[in-house]
Amino acid sequence: MNRRPRALGRFVRSIPLLAALALGGGSVAWPALAVAAEPSDGGGWGSVIEQASPAVVSIRIDAVRAFDTGGAGNSVATGFVIDAKRGLILTNRHVVQPGPVRAEAVFLNNEEVALQPLYRDPVHDFGIYRFDPADVRFMDLVQVELAPEGAKVGTEVRIIGNDAGEKISILSGTLARLDRGAPTYGVGRYNDFNTFYYQSASSTSGGSSGSPVIDQTGRVVALNAGANRRSAASFFLPLDRVVRAVELLQAGNPVTRGTLQTTFTHRPYDELTRLGLDSDTEKNLREAFPGGTGLLVVDQVQPGGPGANLLEPGDVLVAIQGESLNGFVPLEAVLDDSVGEPVQLTVVRGGERLELTPTVGDLHAISPAHYLEVGGAVLHDLSYQKSRTYGLPLGGVFVASRGFTLSKGGVPGSAVISELAGEPTPDVDAMARLIEQIPDGAHVAVRWYRVNDPARTHVSVVKIDRRWFTTQTCKRDDTTGTWPCTPLAEPEGRVEPAPATVPLATSSDRTARKVAPSLVTVDFDIPYQVSGVHGTDFRGTGLVVDAEQGLVMVDRDTVPIALGDAAITLGGAARIPAKVVWVHPARNITLLRYDPALVRDTPLQSAVLATKPSKVGDRITHVGLDRDHVVVSRTTRVSEIEPLYMPIPNVPFFRETNTRVISPDASALSTGGVLTDKKGRVQALWASYVDLSGKEPNGFFEGVPVETMQAALDAYRQDPTAPWPVLGADLYTIELTRARDLGLSDSRVAQLAVGSGARRVLQVGRTVRDSPAADALRAGDLVLEANGRRVGQPWEVEDMSAEGAVELTILRDGAEQTVSVEPHLLSTAGTDRALLWAGAVLQDVPHWLPAQRGAPTEGVYVAWYWYGTPAGRYGLRPTWRIMAVDGEPVASLDDFIARLGDPEASVRLTYVDLKGREKVLTLKPNPGPWPTQLLERSADTGEWTRSPVVPSR
Repeated sequence: MNRRPRALGRFVRSIPLLAALALGGGSVAWPALAVAAEPSDGGGWGSVIEQASPAVVSIRIDAVRAFDTGGAGNSVATGFVIDAKRGLILTNRHVVQPGPVRAEAVFLNNEEVALQPLYRDPVHDFGIYRFDPADVRFMDLVQVELAPEGAKVGTEVRIIGNDAGEKISILSGTLARLDRGAPTYGVGRYNDFNTFYYQSASSTSGGSSGSPVIDQTGRVVALNAGANRRSAASFFLPLDRVVRAVELLQAGNPVTRGTLQTTFTHRPYDELTRLGLDSDTEKNLREAFPGGTGLLVVDQVQPGGPGANLLEPGDVLVAIQGESLNGFVPLEAVLDDSVGEPVQLTVVRGGERLELTPTVGDLHAISPAHYLEVGGAVLHDLSYQKSRTYGLPLGGVFVASRGFTLSKGGVPGSAVISELAGEPTPDVDAMARLIEQIPDGAHVAVRWYRVNDPARTHVSVVKIDRRWFTTQTCKRDDTTGTWPCTPLAEPEGRVEPAPATVPLATSSDRTARKVAPSLVTVDFDIPYQVSGVHGTDFRGTGLVVDAEQGLVMVDRDTVPIALGDAAITLGGAARIPAKVVWVHPARNITLLRYDPALVRDTPLQSAVLATKPSKVGDRITHVGLDRDHVVVSRTTRVSEIEPLYMPIPNVPFFRETNTRVISPDASALSTGGVLTDKKGRVQALWASYVDLSGKEPNGFFEGVPVETMQAALDAYRQDPTAPWPVLGADLYTIELTRARDLGLSDSRVAQLAVGSGARRVLQVGRTVRDSPAADALRAGDLVLEANGRRVGQPWEVEDMSAEGAVELTILRDGAEQTVSVEPHLLSTAGTDRALLWAGAVLQDVPHWLPAQRGAPTEGVYVAWYWYGTPAGRYGLRPTWRIMAVDGEPVASLDDFIARLGDPEASVRLTYVDLKGREKVLTLKPNPGPWPTQLLERSADTGEWTRSPVVPSR
């Protein structure tokens, strides 16, 4: 069974970037028409290809925003010069793109020139770029001639293009069909219609979109557009309507495009007879079109369109404006010249001949040309392409990309928003006006439906917040090919959360009832993925450790970083905001703070922390909250208190070392919670951990002992800004037999073998680069004593390091020696700054990079990038460290900002990857859609701000 065809653009993401957008009005003064390349002089295909190849260009496209039927992405395709003096390049419409795009052409001699989108057809798969001919300095420009009349069955052709990403590839074929229906690329994607396509067995593939299909005279007879995934079949667009558009543009006129919002299909005469076509009409039409095999039949009528209530599926179209027709070209010729005017259609419906007079609509008017950005989402009017695919009436706001705010509210991509805050949103302008009236912090209702399920509407609640992302409208300017943006007005003030009094969830279990008033659900949403975080939204259970101060303790799998929006839910009935105030750099603990005034008389209580640690065999109760905020509990016993060894993550991320966890025999199904004694005193935080060493995250729960919890709380209360001291080395345990092989003496073995516990000794694994431990310890050292005391567990040495320098007795190369290890100090602020630049998120090097990969802390860390950005185009990838800008070293984010100059100028970046390989890349920023902005968190308030960065040089 054959799979659906595909468009031939090659994309970073495997989703074709296909959509439609119109040129609209505007007038351009053009110089005289250039002369076409000379046709072949009989030298065969070699001569033809030699003459035509210089006109063919490779096109690099950055679709900077998701728009209509396409997503954001970086891709390559093909185009060819059709007017050298005017600088016109013909390619596919899905290469020109429906939305904002930056593109450049690479000529045969590797010269690069910037391209300006000039025209993209609303329906058919062709578009036109424009370049400045003066930019091509080192070769003579060549153009090829468009000859739609040259397409005939049996014509031998060559396809010259950027096939499969190669700069120049030449494929051969023979035109086998001229009346194939337009290929279907999938529901919801761009699909051409109301046209024939040509077919040839040419085996074109990704990157050859927009290639010229050339005959033996050197003329272009068709435009390469798509292919079948499971066969050699390639699909070419006829040039009839292309030539009209080019001639109008050359004359400085707008390309008018008419529509009845009706899809026609070509059907053979035998089927037309069954649809009611009488024999006399068939005879007349066969005589009028001797080579014809059928007529156009109405396949689909758009609700609310010009053809609605007039045309019906199954109508056989026999004439327009009194002239018989049997194909798409004469139909479109009349419609394109009759925008806004009535046309006379003659149809046969069930044997009855009808005269209908619909008024022709404007295709450009129903193809979106502007969009709204709010909360990271991209919104625009529902397009004809989307609505036709799903049989929807036009109207409403389409979610091209849901971004951060809509994602938090549960509004999916490809939804249509019909109401905001109780007001209708017939188009994106109406929605923009509503948003200008809504202050930050307001929670508003959004009514929406999915395009594939319009009968079912949904209501979500979203929070308007302009802190993280720019709120603006962007409109296409056809004179420049750009999409200038205008910020939306912002109402004064901010809606502050209202105090709430709610009953808290309780339990029938006596022990659970004692700690339940201290449990809250914590939600954390991340707008920018920094520091290697593996997701964007997390939920867990937090523990109120200080109700007077509003302090909540939670694990770092729920709140992994400081950059994000935190909220706590009380009793499943009220949600209030919280801020990240302290991030433990070495343990699975984060502290949040909420405003106690917001909970009024809600009976939240500070948890009582046990003063004595748990022991193996102790009876404990796991008390937690499930995803519905219901208190769950289970009484069990402590099974083990053991070291936790976490593997190195594939992507550098927080990893706990030299720690111990409490493992119970059993636990309740929950999002976290606590382990308590029978009096409800907390013995451990039931914390979520995540192993990121495999292909997929692997989560599990363990208990963080109360002594670790208390130490973190004490450190925060003493000085929230003070760094946390760590050993700076990973410790493991090995068997005594292995230790003896490494030179451990018999006397030491005898000491360590005393007692009934495990007979093991500590060994140094990796050390943190540039830490005091890296100078004092080496991998493989055996640690025998710490501060004069025999140690056998990693956490014993780690806990001593928290108090200051540690004297370690170690065995190295068979000899014992004593070394002093000063603690390595780590910040408890978490990631508190990030830079948005060239479509990437940059930050200072996280402290776990030198710990896990042995990399120095110098440089700027690449945390993330988006599709359709300069970072995506030029290959700037996460986990790399930028070490120099234009040859000038950068040791930190401040250094990088200081090196920034002209935001439009290309830069040369020296970077180092995770394997330590140093390389260089060049990058052209695109500051319009990807401005340079700094995200900073206030140490005093915990609030994040976003501000533009002005180059200092």
